[in-house]
Amino acid sequence: MKSFGLVGVAGYIAPRHLKAIKQTGNDLKVALDPYDSVGILDSYFPDASFFTEIERFELLVDKSEI
Repeated sequence: MKSFGLVGVAGYIAPRHLKAIKQTGNDLKVALDPYDSVGILDSYFPDASFFTEIERFELLVDKSEI
């Protein structure tokens, strides 16, 4: 299993990326988007951390070595 971080999770194509990550048996650990209207994220990866600020996203990615 691989762990992913996704930038632009509220974008048009993001649901396809979320679905592909899930279907291949992988995990999304952290996501970033300046818009917090990303309810689709919870339907695929309810435990993923979500940030609207790049600095907080980067800190978690660096800490987790995703």
